[in-house]
Amino acid sequence: MDDLRPPSSSQPAPNGIRTGRILQTVISVAILLATMATCCTPQSISLDIDNLVNVLLTPPAVGPAAPLAATSQRQVRIGIVAGHWGNDSGAVCPNGVTEAEVNLTIASLVQQKLTAQGFQVDLLQEFDPRLQGYQAAALVSIHNDSCEDYGPDATGFKVAQSVSSRDPNLASRLTACLYDRYRRVTGLPFHAGSITVDMTEYHAFDEIASSTTAAIIETGFLRLDYDLLTQRPDLVADGIVAGILCYVNTESAEPLPPP
Repeated sequence: MDDLRPPSSSQPAPNGIRTGRILQTVISVAILLATMATCCTPQSISLDIDNLVNVLLTPPAVGPAAPLAATSQRQVRIGIVAGHWGNDSGAVCPNGVTEAEVNLTIASLVQQKLTAQGFQVDLLQEFDPRLQGYQAAALVSIHNDSCEDYGPDATGFKVAQSVSSRDPNLASRLTACLYDRYRRVTGLPFHAGSITVDMTEYHAFDEIASSTTAAIIETGFLRLDYDLLTQRPDLVADGIVAGILCYVNTESAEPLPPP
């Protein structure tokens, strides 16, 4: 066992006066620990004073700072309008199903799916007071087309941006993402020929903040696309969510075909 006697006060400590007191304290602790070890453990147990001194005198290593958490998508706000909700029924089918309730079901699923991915999502009524000056990365209004019999071609979806979009490039990218992803997910064709003024001059486009990019989508016709819209709303919502993610993440997408 090493000599645990403290150095004589008449001799300077090896590291000078600056560390003398620290060494004395360290060695005193070592003596106490050695005494305990001698009393309670076999004599084969010894303490390495040099290592103990080195450990206690060496400043703690400072490692690299822990990486910051990745930027959360909770910082990204998305607005989802459930068309006609809180205002009127919208289109009404012969069996009593209304466009407003179908829109709300789909919009609620979109909200849930985006929220699960970390976004801040506002579910808005048709004429929600919050639309005035509303600020978000994107706003999408969800609607459906009529239950009327317009013939075998009345199937498919439509997407439109404002004719007076504050930033036409961003608005075009949002509509392109919705068009490209929605048709891929749902398999529905794009029904460009029936995009109306009610879509391109949708009231909310003029109510929201100029910094908010917006689009309106009619997810299908409530007659020929009825089964998809009412029996598989999850798939419809997936198509819209994929389009919004495409826009927010600046993914590539095919542009809308000319009308």
